[in-house]
Formats: sequence, C-alpha cells, structure tokens
Amino acid sequence: MTAYALKRKIGLSLVLTLVLLALTAFFFTPTLSAAAEGAGQGSSDVSWVCFAAALAFGFGAIGAGMAISNVGSAAMAAISEKPEIATNALIFIALAEGLVVFGFITALMILGKV
Repeated sequence: MTAYALKRKIGLSLVLTLVLLALTAFFFTPTLSAAAEGAGQGSSDVSWVCFAAALAFGFGAIGAGMAISNVGSAAMAAISEKPEIATNALIFIALAEGLVVFGFITALMILGKV
C-alpha cells in the first residue's frame, strides 16, 4: 500500500466517523429533547450536548487507535529482538488504551449535564 492510499483511507475513515457521530447525536435527540422539555431546556441544546459527547468519545477512540497502531508495531518489533521485554511492551499498549477510557468518561460527564 502506498503512502497516498494510506492517507486516503485514513481521511475517509475520519470523515465517516464524524458523519456517524453526527447522525448518532441527532438520532437520539428526540428522546433526550422530550426529557429536556420537561426540564425547561430547548431541543437544540440537547442535540449539541449529544454531539459534543459523541465527539469526545469518537476522538478519544481515534486517538487511541492511532497510538496503539504505532506503539503496538514498535512493541512487536522490540519483542522479536528481545522477548524478555514483552511485559513492558504490553504496559505501553495499555497506557495508549487509556485514551479510550478518558474519552468515555468525558462523554459521560458531558451527558450528565443533560
């Protein structure tokens, strides 16, 4: 795969992810807006909150995927040369996985404001 094809696939993946995040946020808006109208908030406020939560989780997941791809490939190369550092390499991969958890917690905190 050439570098151009890889960049094109990554760009397409990012665009599709953002579109899916936006559709998901606006798909769940009627349910949340009905609950928000009882609380006196407008429906557009709820849709923006859902969109912000979706972006927080989505970018956390994308960032974690990019980090794990780089750290994972370097870890596997290091393990192939020196097998005794496998546990250290797995710790670095788990640290990169923590980005998803931070994005998920941020999304829950944003949705807790609704």
